[in-house]
Amino acid sequence: MASEQAPIDVAGAAAAAAATGDEPFLGLLDVALLTVLIGGAAFYFLRSRKKEEEPVRSYSIQPTTVSTTMTTDNSFIKKLKTSGRSLVVFYGSQTGTAEEFAGRLAKEGIRYRLKGMVADPEECDMEELLHLKDIDNSLAVFCLATYGEGDPTDNAMEFYEWITNGDVDLTGLNYAVFGLGNKTYEHYNKVAIYVDKRLEELGANRVFELGLGDDDANIEDDFITWKDRFWPAVCDHFGIEGSGEEVLIRQYRLLEQPDVLPDRIYTGEIARLHSMQNQRPPYDAKNPFLAPIRVNRELHKGGGRSCMHIELSIEGSKMRYDAGDHVAMYPINDKSLVEKLGQLCNADLDTVFSLINTDTDSSKKHPFPCPTTYRTALTHYLEITAIPRTHILKELAEYCSDEADKELLRSMASLAPEGKEKYQSWIQDACRNVVHILEDIKSCKPPLDHICELLPRLQPRYYSISSSAKLYPTDVHVTAVLVEYKTPTGRVNKGVATTYLKNKQPTAGEEVKVPVFIRKSQFRLPTKPETPIIMVGPGTGLAPFRGFIQERQYLRDEGKTVGQSVLYFGCRKSTEDYIYESELTEWVNKGTLTLKTAFSRDQEKKVYVQHLLEQDADLIWDIIGEKKGHFYICGDAKNMAVDVRNILTKILSNKGNMSEADAVQYLKKMEAQKRYSADVWS
Repeated sequence: MASEQAPIDVAGAAAAAAATGDEPFLGLLDVALLTVLIGGAAFYFLRSRKKEEEPVRSYSIQPTTVSTTMTTDNSFIKKLKTSGRSLVVFYGSQTGTAEEFAGRLAKEGIRYRLKGMVADPEECDMEELLHLKDIDNSLAVFCLATYGEGDPTDNAMEFYEWITNGDVDLTGLNYAVFGLGNKTYEHYNKVAIYVDKRLEELGANRVFELGLGDDDANIEDDFITWKDRFWPAVCDHFGIEGSGEEVLIRQYRLLEQPDVLPDRIYTGEIARLHSMQNQRPPYDAKNPFLAPIRVNRELHKGGGRSCMHIELSIEGSKMRYDAGDHVAMYPINDKSLVEKLGQLCNADLDTVFSLINTDTDSSKKHPFPCPTTYRTALTHYLEITAIPRTHILKELAEYCSDEADKELLRSMASLAPEGKEKYQSWIQDACRNVVHILEDIKSCKPPLDHICELLPRLQPRYYSISSSAKLYPTDVHVTAVLVEYKTPTGRVNKGVATTYLKNKQPTAGEEVKVPVFIRKSQFRLPTKPETPIIMVGPGTGLAPFRGFIQERQYLRDEGKTVGQSVLYFGCRKSTEDYIYESELTEWVNKGTLTLKTAFSRDQEKKVYVQHLLEQDADLIWDIIGEKKGHFYICGDAKNMAVDVRNILTKILSNKGNMSEADAVQYLKKMEAQKRYSADVWS
């Protein structure tokens, strides 16, 4: 007790001694030092006790979306040399498909005496490509997706800029490129085509021809066809022989962890453990913000379909957006499907487990955040409703006890014409996901951990923001059609994200939240408000234009001069799916908007926005030809966007007195000047 009271008592004794003129036992300096020492000791003692009482939290286990490679260890050359490998497969992936293809190529390399590794260019020092030639029989393969308007994916951006702007000598580098694109888009496989050509220009040696995958057709088929010609070419180039039959090898090993503390188990976080409970900025794809849903209302007035208007609050998140940007949302899978998959695999969904990469040199230690439960993995991390690719069927075949079932799956995974035809009809046309396959092939009983290894990662869903930050700085509006359809097998398939959103209804007593982040876009209003614009947006293609018009109205209300805004909007029936009708009417009445509508089923002969554009050739030429206005299109890439571009080319040719080739070049020039912009999907 004496020591606890010392600071008070000693100071009091010193003061008393000073008053009587006696010299105290301790000087004032001694008192001060003693006070600091005793205080420090007490703080250390209390802090130690507190540490003992509180559970220790660990954040060491990282998911796939976060690099587990330290900044000092980004040498892929060092990893290749120390592990006796010569094949490195880089991927540029936005949705996970390119990464999946890269993994399959690296895994297959062992059959051809080329031990391989997968690498994310964002996590590597790509200048080391200069030294890859120092490794015998070395080969770099690039699986690169084209994204947006002909752009590289986020993780391949730096590499793309490096080979574009640099002038390095890559003589001696052996390479091959496989591209992932979609023919409905204007810049089909632009990134892969450029990288393949540029690497050759820099002196590298192309071992096999460029492969181009088309996601609008059958990208899996394109990839398999390419790689089955790629491997013989590689063997021929290096003078090596394949080892014959393919051996199925697990990439991850299962570790059940019943003793892990609940505090260390991932429950749906994208990256950082407890990030959903302890929210902190900055918010992005790896650290989404839990946005409260303020409004979730129906926009359709009838017709049996549903379109939602959702308002998300981003207040306090420090996230900013501009009209035309996208909001990305992480959905979760339907609980009944998760339960069904657990039952079909005879698994306890509450088992805590980790999948650990058998390749100890890989920076990707787990396919998703681990440790977690099967229930969490199937709910938050895996695409269980995706149409399975053929390599999954090949693996599932090994778990069939019935030979006929095994042969069916093997056949559909093969390159044989009848197998491809069966895969097309039985899997793709019938829209069978992994749950449906296990339901229909009853002798197939795979372990759930292998299913978790095989299925692709659940991806965020992107929506064009349908509001302007000038009007709603702390809110993001989303316009989304509910996806729900009946398959040829009689099942009802539901969209993962829209079904999730439909059930997120805010109530007076309870706040509902969804994990979101903002993705910047090149889809932008002109910098000068007086520039006229034409917008083509049927259905939910109207979404970004609602934000555009809100912004133009806001500027007019402030007294600024705003150019003409023309909107071409279309839907089925004016009485059923005419979304935001009252708002559009109000903007027309205020003189902010010129509105052209096409209701395809309100008359006997269907009328679409394309027809209206053809009728308005003079108006369109006046705005984009004479007044140098901007042209925007949002919606279906496969039909509508292609038709609109063709009509525009025809108008430019006729009204601008150009040849068709000149009209095409005029459009390309508009794109380069950001005067022609498309935000389309297939």
